[in-house]
This record gives sequence, structure tokens and C-alpha cells, in this order.
Amino acid sequence: MSKYDYLVVGSGLFGAVFAHEANVRGKKVLVIDKRNHIAGNVYTEKIENINVHIYGAHIFHTNLKRVWDYVNQFAVFNRFTNSPVANYHGELYSLPFNMYTFNKMWGVVTPEEAAAKIEEQKHAANISEPKNLEEQAISLVGTDIYEKLIKGYTEKQWGRACSELPAFIIKRLPVRLTFDNNYFNALYQGIPVGGYTQMVANMLEGIEVRLGVDYLEDKDELDAVADKVVYTGPIDAYFGYQLGNLEYRSVCFENEVLDTPNFQGNAAVNYTDRETPWTRIIEHKWFEFGKDKDGNDLPKTVISREYSSEWQPGDEPYYPVNDEKNGRLYAEYKKLADAEVNVIFGGRLGEYKYYDMDAVIDSALNLADKEL
Repeated sequence: MSKYDYLVVGSGLFGAVFAHEANVRGKKVLVIDKRNHIAGNVYTEKIENINVHIYGAHIFHTNLKRVWDYVNQFAVFNRFTNSPVANYHGELYSLPFNMYTFNKMWGVVTPEEAAAKIEEQKHAANISEPKNLEEQAISLVGTDIYEKLIKGYTEKQWGRACSELPAFIIKRLPVRLTFDNNYFNALYQGIPVGGYTQMVANMLEGIEVRLGVDYLEDKDELDAVADKVVYTGPIDAYFGYQLGNLEYRSVCFENEVLDTPNFQGNAAVNYTDRETPWTRIIEHKWFEFGKDKDGNDLPKTVISREYSSEWQPGDEPYYPVNDEKNGRLYAEYKKLADAEVNVIFGGRLGEYKYYDMDAVIDSALNLADKEL
């Protein structure tokens, strides 16, 4: 087998960005992925001429101009703005929490009235220094909104009581005393026209990619073909779970093609009651305004119901459970990782971080600057 400068394990955003940067700097790179496709969890696939987000909705948003300029080399982004809707037993509320939400919940009309209502409920709950997610949420939006729009959804998502979850998980929750319906407070936002798979394929142009290759099954043989390894899989799996399993959340999807042009009228509807088993329904066509690439209306639609679950070995790990217990265990794995010669750990799974897409790309670019 030929010799490579870098073996990149995983063709998601971190792996693809690093591989591209190494390639343009004249390094010989081999990218492998155990799945039968590139692009990791941002993989999109055409169904009924709709770019379907197979592993859940991914909306690109960033305040980092460097990252925005970078991704625009590989795709044209549309002007999609994320404005999800919350469905609580058939009552519909605006997300992010804004004046539309407060008006529907309490009948208030002015920002002053909304702020007073939140303060009144926070005071009644006797919260000064929030110690967990439940207290943090009530201090941000009051008890009513917490009970209807946060509690059920969050407990389904994490599989844990809100009182057991750390406060920081919800600290970036957007709360606005305006009528701004844009969920992300980001300067740049959109969806790549043609889907994420094409964007990642453009990043990997000219680079050797092998799919259906499980690095951990043939580790010794694969390590021998490259001077260095960039590993983006789960850090605990790399070490054979020798210190125990880190905890992840997994997500499964129930996809349906419907013979109707419009199922819910929005890309994302969150089901915030505890009784509905799914967390949300995604209607993929609305990420691209219900049109095909030529601007024609699409006659059918594709929806995905999302179900959150506790990760078990063999499942896809979607995002880490960044609580204190897992933080301590990761710190021990990080010591082992730091001692590995010629192996770099990166990405959401390799660094056990709940990264947004732009942060993953920024991290990969920082690695490339340092390494190359």
C-alpha cells in the first residue's frame, strides 16, 4: 500500500476540512469512513427531489467570518432562517421565545409586561443562583413557559429530569423581548444549495476516500500506511472503553414520504409535551422553501419524526452528555489521548464536545494552521 502523510478517520466536517487543508498544502491524504457515504451526520440524500437530512436537521449558522467565507468556497448558501414552532398539545407557540410567545402564553402586549411576568414567576420560584437546568430555565422565562415548552421536550431529548441536568445546557436559549423570530443570533445563516453531501464532496475533491472501512477493526494495518492519524470517532471506543463508557445521546428517525405538498408548513415543529413520543418533526422541503433547484414547487413532501434515546454500544452516538461525571471520565481518556504518538483526536466525538457545525470547522482549521 502507498504511504500517506495523514490518515483521516471519518469524513464528517472535521475530517473533511482537515483533509482539504492538508491536501492543498501538498500532503498525501487518505480519508476512511465506516459508513457507506461521506459527510458524517450532515449527510443529505435526495428523496422525491428533496434534500433530506438523514441524521437530523442541520442549519448552518455562525458569527465567524472566517468560517463563513471558508464554507462558501464549497457551496452557495440560501437565506434560510430557522424559526421553529412549539406544539404543546395542539397549542402552537413561537420559538425562539419572543413577544409572540409571551403574548400567546400570558396575553401581554409590551416588553415591559413580559419582563415583569417572567420576574414575578422567577421570584415566586425563589431562584437566585440557578443550580440546574430547571432553575436556569425558570429564571430565564418563568414557570409557565418552562412547564409547557421546555420541560417535556428537554426530558425527552436527554432522558433525564431537568433538575438533574446542568444549568449550562440551556444558557444559550434565546429569549427576546422583541418580535424577532430568528432562532439563531448569528450574522450568517443558511443551508447549502444542493445539500451538505455535495458541499463535503467538494471539500474532498482530489482526495482518496475509502468507504465501509472500520478503522478500529484494522487499526494496526491502517496505522502503518500513514505518518499521522487524525481520528474523529468516539474517544472511548479508540481505547476499547478500557476506563468505561462515556455517555452519549442517540437519535432515531422515522421517515415518511407523503403525497401532499405541505404537511406542517414549517421546517421544524417541536413537540414539547411529555406524552408525544417524538421530540420534533422535520419537513425537509422547507429548508429550501419547498422548491426544486429550478424553482418549481415540489408536489410531495418528506417528514422525519425524531426520537431521542440513550446510546448503547452499536448505536450512532449523536452528542455527548457533558455532565460532571462524564467530564471526569473524559479527562482521563484525554490523558491517554495526549500520550498517543502521531494520533490527533478531533471533532464532536473525538473531543467529547457538544460542538455546533461552525465550531467544528473552526477547530479543524485551527488544527490545520498548527499542524501544517
